[in-house]
Amino acid sequence: MTREQVYGRRAVREALRGGREMLELWATERAVKSEPWLQELKSPRVQVKLERDITEAAGTRDHQGVLAWAEPYKYADAYELAAVERPLLAALDQVSDPRNLGAVVRSAEGAGATGIVVPSHGSARVTPAVAKASAGAVEHLPIAVVTNLARYLGEVKRGDLWVLAAEGGAATPMWEADLSGGLAFVFGAEGKGLRPLVRRTCDDAVSIPLLGRVESLNVSVAAALLLYEARRQRGG
Repeated sequence: MTREQVYGRRAVREALRGGREMLELWATERAVKSEPWLQELKSPRVQVKLERDITEAAGTRDHQGVLAWAEPYKYADAYELAAVERPLLAALDQVSDPRNLGAVVRSAEGAGATGIVVPSHGSARVTPAVAKASAGAVEHLPIAVVTNLARYLGEVKRGDLWVLAAEGGAATPMWEADLSGGLAFVFGAEGKGLRPLVRRTCDDAVSIPLLGRVESLNVSVAAALLLYEARRQRGG
C-alpha cells in the first residue's frame, strides 16, 4: 500500500483527528511523556524509538520526536470548491516554498476559507514539510490541484464569484473593496508576482495598505489579512 510520511506533533495529531488512516507511528520517549494523546492512542500502537532513528527515517531533524506513515493525502475537486454558495478561495500562482504554502493553509483554515487551489506545475504540494508548517491544518482545509490555473479561474468566475488579484500596486485597498460575496483571491510567488495570463483572468485587483518602508508582505501574511477581512465583511 502506498503511504506518506507525516511528522511533527501537531501535524500527526491533526492527521489522526482528520481521519487519515495511520499505518505506523514512531515517537521518542520524551514525546510520549509530554503528549497525552500519544499515551492514549490505541491504533496504531506507538513504537518508541530513539531520536536519531526518527531523524534518519524522516530525513530531517524537524520532526519534534513524532513520525507517522499514513495513507496518501486526498486532494479536493477544485470545481466543487468553487460551486458552493459564496465560496472563499485562495489560489496560489506558483508559490513553491513549502513553508509558505503551509502558513497560507494554516491562516486560510483559521479564517474559515472554503479551500485552496494550486497549479500542478511550479507550485508546492502537500508534503510532510507543508503539513508541519500548517500545524496540521492541511487535514481540515480542502486543497485542490489544477492543470492550468488561468483556465480554471476563467471557468469558475461568475456574477457571484469574483476573482481578485492580490497586488501591491492595486488602486483599491482592501478597506474599500467589497469582499462580502463569493471570492477567489489570487496570490503570486514572492519576487515574481502573478503570471501575466493569470493576472489577465482576474476581474480586479486589491491591495493591502503598507504604512512602513517595506514594499511587500510575505504571501502567507497577505493571504491571512485578505481572508480575514473578507470574513469580517461577511459578519464573522
